[in-house]
Amino acid sequence: MISPARRLLIAICLAACFAMPAMAAGTFAARADVRAFVDEMVERHGFDRDALLAAFARIQPLPAVIKAIRPPADPGIRSWQAYRGRFVEPRRIAAGLRFWDEHSGDLLSASARYGVPEEVIVAIIGVETIYGRSTGRFGTLAALATLAFDYPPRAELFRRELEALLLLARDAGRDPLGYRGSYAGALGLPQFLPSSVRQWAVDFDGDGQVELTRSPGDAIGSVAHFLQAHGWQPGEPVTAPVELEPGSNPQPLIDEGIRPVRLPAEMRPLGVRTDAAAARPAALIDLVTPDAPTEYWLGYQNFFVITRYNKSSFYAMAVYQLAEALRTAR
Repeated sequence: MISPARRLLIAICLAACFAMPAMAAGTFAARADVRAFVDEMVERHGFDRDALLAAFARIQPLPAVIKAIRPPADPGIRSWQAYRGRFVEPRRIAAGLRFWDEHSGDLLSASARYGVPEEVIVAIIGVETIYGRSTGRFGTLAALATLAFDYPPRAELFRRELEALLLLARDAGRDPLGYRGSYAGALGLPQFLPSSVRQWAVDFDGDGQVELTRSPGDAIGSVAHFLQAHGWQPGEPVTAPVELEPGSNPQPLIDEGIRPVRLPAEMRPLGVRTDAAAARPAALIDLVTPDAPTEYWLGYQNFFVITRYNKSSFYAMAVYQLAEALRTAR
């Protein structure tokens, strides 16, 4: 017979063994900052503390995520033509046309409901993941935890996204360890961050759940809803090319940013030549390529809306030009 003292010792050892995963060296659960975050999630959202610690006990920091998100040590000079060549190219155009054909019904419905042109929806999904071919290989919980706790420059943003992922998983009845995506935590065909999934993703295929990886319909509807919610203006232009008067200095206009605040007529005294309608506010966009003339464009409200998806004028123009190439080819 086992003595009471020995029984107590066995019980203590078993308890320690079961507690070890939450404190295992190298896992996130062993860290004081993560445990403090867990306490906040328990207090603010009513999470089960032990369940969260058990999840964090199963992940470790991912050095590849930090390497991927850090700016290059030698960034060089940005090139619009090099950037454009990655996205507006035959392979992506051909894949986009196939995607459009395969999902024409969802695209037509989403365009009608949200007022966003079909080609723009197709172009965004093409730029983001080549129509689902490249949605990311990282465990999302581990990627976001790595950025939230080991990347100080953007820790606040990624702590919010980590919080959103846990809420998203709970709302969907899913294991937070089951999500996979980009090194920055973006998910599915449209590469929505968890907070964007919670706020703007829609069950467009009507099956009772939002699934951005396996449901092209949900991805299509969610992209269109995102753009509408950020101010897309149906039937209005996205951008228009302009030229500069010789010797003019466009820098003051460029420094005003990409939010459309000036009428084109107000830009003409500063050397911007355009026949664009004077009734639409715009921003002056510069697309720089080393050893080539800089391209100048007007960015209207719809151009600005695309930059809400990715805050880059290169990105917005690549989406626009891929959309135009797809529309023309179709």
